Amino acid sequence: MEFTELDDYRIAAGILTEWLPCAAEDDWRADPRPASYIHEAHLRRTSGARYGGGRDSWLGTAFEVPGPLDGEAFRRALQRWIDRHEPLRSHAALGDEESGMVVRRTTPPGRVSVRPIRHDAAEPDTIRDRLLGLLDDYTAPHLWPSYVFATLERSGDESHSGDFAPFTVFFGADHSIIDGYSVVLVAHEISALYDEERTGRAADLFPVGSYIDFGAAERDESARVDDDHEAVRIWRRTLTEGGGQAPAFPLPIGQRPARAVPQRRLSERWFDDEQASQFSARCRRSEAGFFAGALACLGQAATELAGTDRFRTVAPAHTRAGPIWAGSLGWFVGLRPIDLDLTGTTGFDELAARGAAELRRTRAAARVPFVRVGELLGTPILPRFVVSYMDVRFVPMAAQWPELNARALRSRSYTHDVYVWINRTPEGVNVSARFPDNPVAGENVLSFLSRTRELMHLAVPAGPWATPPETGAVPPTGR
Repeated sequence: MEFTELDDYRIAAGILTEWLPCAAEDDWRADPRPASYIHEAHLRRTSGARYGGGRDSWLGTAFEVPGPLDGEAFRRALQRWIDRHEPLRSHAALGDEESGMVVRRTTPPGRVSVRPIRHDAAEPDTIRDRLLGLLDDYTAPHLWPSYVFATLERSGDESHSGDFAPFTVFFGADHSIIDGYSVVLVAHEISALYDEERTGRAADLFPVGSYIDFGAAERDESARVDDDHEAVRIWRRTLTEGGGQAPAFPLPIGQRPARAVPQRRLSERWFDDEQASQFSARCRRSEAGFFAGALACLGQAATELAGTDRFRTVAPAHTRAGPIWAGSLGWFVGLRPIDLDLTGTTGFDELAARGAAELRRTRAAARVPFVRVGELLGTPILPRFVVSYMDVRFVPMAAQWPELNARALRSRSYTHDVYVWINRTPEGVNVSARFPDNPVAGENVLSFLSRTRELMHLAVPAGPWATPPETGAVPPTGR
């Protein structure tokens, strides 16, 4: 599934319907369970006006369902899905300024209804603007609901054969209740529940745990972590060597703008499925996994373009430690620092092996919330350069994503950092990125990713890497 922004998703003319979750005030109950570390940190970070109340932090998805839309069956399916995932029926918010506490309220299953608001038929640009406004308005972390649904029925959707074109489902949620892996589960679960409501065919969804319970247990466990814990030692070394900061992109990315400016984005297919399998086999011959091989190529690109002898970044890792969490909605993400030694070799085998060793060395760092580690170290950990790898080939319905026009969506971002997502799907490998929208960052990030892509392809034949071509990368004379 490609990760992209809504601006890059194909939208047809048609009728947009908003599906808004609602709950009566009397149905809410005080809930003593705390927010997870990352959720609370997110609430505090986005509480200022500078961040727009967190409206630049949503994730979502879009996918097609064979039509025509049965509105009543769809409404029931959404309500059942909300009942299935407790974070959709719960809300944590910052309390009064004096206490600074996070206050949670939760409503039992069966108490959240979904109200449709159907608009008149409109052209694609109007629908896109309406969707962007809807997602921004309903996904703020400080309000409930912090998620929303919409459907789009195409104008003139009946074909000459009498069949109906599919309708499109859009879903967006604040990052506090959903992560990248959660996003790719949505299409299957909502489609299965909708099909059950229409046909009576059982959805057969596996039981899931509540991320709220996970966050509470995580806090209990993290309270026992001290400053001699392996995760703290790993991050202490990283921050010490980085002058108190997390790793930055190896080349300049221009000056931080005086005002918030939307980041530039990129999404490319780097491998088809056969090429991805070939690269994976090449990694195995080097006794490394796919991500370790990708790190080798990223590191080699860094040393060629920036002259650095270390490739440093931060990599997310999921924290879904048991089967009960496999299908849960939530922010199940830890962070680990990566420090890949590039000295003494330019060969793929050695660098991939070093990448695998580095992933093993830093595994413990992702098991403790980085917010908790920052508390123990007395300094917040603020990621500046992130490389994410996710293999979603075996997610339910993954093979049908292309025919369903399924995409993972993310909000616009206004930060001064670089994020790269490497996603392996049944179609191959898609790489997306976001970075500051200025000439320096544009030149350097694109050159870096282009060379990494070349190196990944060059690694497959098991021969030596070719000498890099001349690039337009801006030399590392400043940030």
